[in-house]
Amino acid sequence: MTALRAADIARLTLLAAIWGASFIFTRALAPVLGAPLTASSRVLLAGIALIAYFRIIGFDAGLRRHWREFLVIGVLNSALPFLLFSFAALHLPASYSAILNATTPLFALLLSALWLGERLTAGRMYGLAAGVCGVALVTRAGPVEPDTMFAVAAGACLLAALSYAFAGMYIKRRATGITPMAIAGWAQFFAGVVLLPLIPVQVPVGPITPTVVAMTLVLALVCSGAAYLLYYRLMSDIGPTRTLSVTFLIPLFAMVWGALFLSETITPAMVAGCALIVGGTVLVNRPPRALSAARRATTGRT
Repeated sequence: MTALRAADIARLTLLAAIWGASFIFTRALAPVLGAPLTASSRVLLAGIALIAYFRIIGFDAGLRRHWREFLVIGVLNSALPFLLFSFAALHLPASYSAILNATTPLFALLLSALWLGERLTAGRMYGLAAGVCGVALVTRAGPVEPDTMFAVAAGACLLAALSYAFAGMYIKRRATGITPMAIAGWAQFFAGVVLLPLIPVQVPVGPITPTVVAMTLVLALVCSGAAYLLYYRLMSDIGPTRTLSVTFLIPLFAMVWGALFLSETITPAMVAGCALIVGGTVLVNRPPRALSAARRATTGRT
């Protein structure tokens, strides 16, 4: 495993910033539009926009050859998790959903060890442990009533994180030869189509104001369309486990955006938790050789 390039680190950071904001948009939209419409509009609009872009530039996404892969990835990596997070947004603050989403790399690392034969090195396990501890500290995010619906919503977030991890494994095994841009467009389109029949289950309950429309477009075009172009490029370049470590950084940005736009308070515990999260991300992404060299330098052994 090679070290991350500066461009990979920049893409991971930008992706975390965008997806950190997506939890705030989802939290604002789900009580107005309902969970199914929030999730389906996000992916369907993003998919349509990217497919239109493909037509403009003459890009062949290989739909006839890869539609099955697009469908599976769309369900596992967009339709199911976005629906679950939209449901959770009805009962949890945005920061809590982002924090629970940070369990994705733990699921991904375990699945990678089982299915892809990746080594569970001590350094990567330390990194995951640091990230989980950081997530625990960041949970000072806001008042939550620990009732039954809190538990159900938290479980939905964990199931969404597991779905992301399964999607990463599927991409690694079945979709490595597919152009990342093609997956970004068609997987989201199929995800939107799959979610359309669920919209009548929970119809919009609030007024569809210009602000709601604007937030929906930003959530779709930026937090899904642009973000998934970055995401699938990273999947292709650095693999699923290292790409999914972006979820350790998302709570950091969700906290920052919440303070800037929702006037949420940043506590010392949050700052300490974010330090652990960033440190854990570095350890998970560090090549095993680098970890061994660092250990030898510390112990004086050769």
